[in-house]
Amino acid sequence: MASTHVVIVPFPCQGHVIPLMELSHSLVEHGFKVTFVNTEFNHLRVLQALPNKGSNLKGINLVSIPDGLRPGEDRNDLGLLAEGFTKVMPGHLEDLIRENNEKGEDKIKWLIADQNMGWSFPVAKKMGVRIACFWPASTACLTIMMLIPKLIEDGVLDEKGWPKRDEIFQIAPKMPPIHTSQLSWNEIGDPRGQPTIFKLVTDNNKYLELAEVTVCNSFYEIESGAYTLFPNLLPIGPLLPDSKFEKSLGLFWPEDSTCMNWLDEQPQKSVIYVAFGSFTIFSEVQFKELAHGLVLTGRPFLWVVRPDFTTGLSKEWVDEFLETNKEKCRIVSWAPQQQVLAHGSVACFMSHCGWNSTLEGVRNGLPFLCWPYFTDQFINQSYICNVWRNGLKMEADESGIVSRERVRDRVKELLASEEIATRVQELKESAGRSLSIGGTTYQNFKRFVNLMMKE
Repeated sequence: MASTHVVIVPFPCQGHVIPLMELSHSLVEHGFKVTFVNTEFNHLRVLQALPNKGSNLKGINLVSIPDGLRPGEDRNDLGLLAEGFTKVMPGHLEDLIRENNEKGEDKIKWLIADQNMGWSFPVAKKMGVRIACFWPASTACLTIMMLIPKLIEDGVLDEKGWPKRDEIFQIAPKMPPIHTSQLSWNEIGDPRGQPTIFKLVTDNNKYLELAEVTVCNSFYEIESGAYTLFPNLLPIGPLLPDSKFEKSLGLFWPEDSTCMNWLDEQPQKSVIYVAFGSFTIFSEVQFKELAHGLVLTGRPFLWVVRPDFTTGLSKEWVDEFLETNKEKCRIVSWAPQQQVLAHGSVACFMSHCGWNSTLEGVRNGLPFLCWPYFTDQFINQSYICNVWRNGLKMEADESGIVSRERVRDRVKELLASEEIATRVQELKESAGRSLSIGGTTYQNFKRFVNLMMKE
């Protein structure tokens, strides 16, 4: 029997590409053929960062289409990015599907697209391609988006998505309480892009009706409140890398795996792993406070600092800091995070609370120090601190800075808490059970694969 050919379209950001690459590898293992569609800009970054010249991409064909932005435009500006891709990408995706299917063999049967790329659903429908929606963030975040009409009706939001009330609300039991000021479409960095993003969210809600199934990178036990509200959503996570960490995840930056040798030299459960994802920016003041705070803990720390992570910091200061603290400190521009989190020397995870990082920390049994930056990260922080109770919030002072003393004290408090340690272990075991034979995720993934294999 011929392989079922699937075209996969992620939202063009690192945290959205990774889980869909993980899903792609799983589908290939089940006999599917995958065409993975990045934007031209991201495609180039992925190719440049690919280890072993892409030899670990068996069964996945990486292709690209334009995103509608000029070469120098800021693709971290989510409003600008969404404005570009919604206008330009539909026509190019249609051409890609048509050109493939006119060849007569290996016709594309299914589209699996990020829910944030809902514009692709009508394209697939027009081309006679079946549609599966993929949600890469917490299911709580998706349910809040799906309930926007009710939030407007109840007077929580105005028609433009801005809060009408200054309050914390909770959609349902076991769901994260969230402040009205921290809804994902209003926390995008630049408020000028909010109208574009809010329109994208509400349009995507309508496109959802075109999908035969919506799968989520989550597992039932950790978000049962959301799945009680919307039982048709299918949790198939946490999506995993391969056990040897060899398969490409579509990274935008090359990994510095020399830090794994450094971790091997550290005592068990001693290292603070610090990583804030692909978007977070720190001021020079905050960067220095965090650096000094990590030193004050007296623990070894591995810190991921992207080239664009902070502005105004002199190379001399960084070099002096590294030289002074070389016994305890390791800084890399991008780490093999899944390997790091699985390493026995890591004691805790200071994180921006992106959903991939959140799931990876849960699955590897690590407590969190939460430092969210934007979009859905505040919802994830609420899960960690208020619902799951497997971490603590890094609270800023009245000047908006998390001080070095605060960093030191929070690390100490986190690692001294028996309650948090117990919850961390319970959540790790719960994730493991969901993935094992007969577990909720195992069964759901089987259902998903069977659906796509049916003619």
